[in-house]
Amino acid sequence: MSELLPLLLPENLAPHWALLLILAAALTSAITAAMGAGGGVMLLAIMALVMPAAAIIPVHGMVQLGSNANRALMTWRHINWRVIAWFAPGVILGAFAASLLLVRLPLAVVQLSIALFIIVLCWGPAIPKVATGPIGTLLASTATSFLSLFVGATGPLVAAFIKQQQAHQRLQTVANFAAAMTLQHLPKAFAFSAAGFIFREWLALIAAMIAAGAVGTWLGLHLLKRMSDHHFSRLFNIVLTLLAARLAWEAVRNWLA
Repeated sequence: MSELLPLLLPENLAPHWALLLILAAALTSAITAAMGAGGGVMLLAIMALVMPAAAIIPVHGMVQLGSNANRALMTWRHINWRVIAWFAPGVILGAFAASLLLVRLPLAVVQLSIALFIIVLCWGPAIPKVATGPIGTLLASTATSFLSLFVGATGPLVAAFIKQQQAHQRLQTVANFAAAMTLQHLPKAFAFSAAGFIFREWLALIAAMIAAGAVGTWLGLHLLKRMSDHHFSRLFNIVLTLLAARLAWEAVRNWLA
C-alpha cells in the first residue's frame, strides 16, 4: 500500500500532504453542511499552503463540485426544484455572456461590491418577494455565474440570496444552495479542461477528497438537524459576514497593490 500510494498522487505532492487535504475535505464539508457556508473558503486556504499554484483552483473547483453534489443528493427532499429550474438557465447565460464579453473587470471593485451585497442581504431589510421569485432567481443566477468566471467568490452571495428566498429555513437553505452551486461549478470543469489543465494526474486525490467530503457532509447534516431555524439563521449570518469581511480586505489589498 505504501508503494502504491505515491503512484496515485502527483509527483510534486507528498503523501502526508495528500492525507492532510483529504482530512481537510471532510472537516470543511462538515462545516458547510452544518453552518450553510464557509467550508469551501477554508479548504481553499489549506490547499494554497501545500499545492502547486497552477493546480489549486482547478482541483478545488472539482472537489467543490463533488462536495456540493453530495450535499444536494443527501438533502434532495428539501430542494425546491422550481427554484433550481430557474437558476439553471442563468448559469448558462452568465457563463456564455462572460465568454463573449471577455472584459477584465477591476477585481477590487467586484470583490467590494459582492461583500457589500452580502452584508445587505444578511443584515438589511428583507428584499421584496418579487426579487426572490422566478425572474429574480434567473437574474441572480446569471449575474453570479457571470462574475464567478472573473472572481471565484460568488458562493457567499448566492448563499445569502438563497437564505432570503427560503425564508431562513435551515434545511431548505442548505439543500438549495448545494444544488445551485453544483450547477455553477459544473461549467468550470469544461473551462479548466479546455484551458489545458491535466486532471488525470489529480483524479485519485480529487476522488478521495470528494469521498471524505461526503462523510463530513453526513456528519454536518446530522448537526444541522439538531439546530433550530433561529440559531442556524444567526450562525449563517455570522459566517457570511466573516466571509464578506475577508473579501473586502482582499479588495483593499488588491486596490493598494
